[in-house]
Amino acid sequence: MTRVLITAGGSGIGFAMAEAFCDAGYRVWITDVDETALEAAPEKWRKSNVDASNEGQMAALFLDIFAHWKGVDVVCANAGIAGPTAPVDKTDLTEWKRCVSVNLEGAFLAAKYAAPNMRENGAGSIIFTSSTAGLYGYPNRAPYAAAKWGIIGLMKTVAMELGPFGVRANAICPGAVEGSRMEGVLEREAIAKGMTREQVYDGYAAGTSMRSFVEAQDIANMAVFLASTAARRVSGQVIAVDGHTENPDPKV
Repeated sequence: MTRVLITAGGSGIGFAMAEAFCDAGYRVWITDVDETALEAAPEKWRKSNVDASNEGQMAALFLDIFAHWKGVDVVCANAGIAGPTAPVDKTDLTEWKRCVSVNLEGAFLAAKYAAPNMRENGAGSIIFTSSTAGLYGYPNRAPYAAAKWGIIGLMKTVAMELGPFGVRANAICPGAVEGSRMEGVLEREAIAKGMTREQVYDGYAAGTSMRSFVEAQDIANMAVFLASTAARRVSGQVIAVDGHTENPDPKV
């Protein structure tokens, strides 16, 4: 049975990924910093309370995975935080560093510790969660956009390094995803722009050709496809699941 690790799998996109992989017959291991979320997750999933940006914790996680599973076939480097909402000249450096650390360094550590095992096995799939913020400039979200752009560069490099060993790497770029994280973004942007939450929401939706947000399940479906043999020649790709973003700056 194929083995999948999903960082930040206790809620949101990560939880939807875990459910989708489980339904597809995979063995699932999730991490999260939220112990309550881990406790609420299905008992049949393996769970670890891990900060994806902490190298010591990530190294220990992979030792635990290898002890129980003898290896891992799919890694979804999904951990991320929204970071601050502010113009670049008003962005606090500490908040910048924290956002970049969780989003970009967390992805790097997942790839770093998965790579030796996958290279040895001659197979594997590493799926990075980037964002449409990794495809465009994004007003008032400089650290988040910078980290998500960085993930794409990381993914393409990993794909080139590990491709000769049969290991694939791809990045999914979600657009605006229904859920608690996006609600926080909407509220902060509404305050920053002197708008209502509903105006900001409608602006995001209007910025897509399908005039809608996406759901976590849409991202999960793409992850399962990228991990499957149906995608056995898909590597180094940046795939947006966003209803086609036309303009990342919400329209009013």
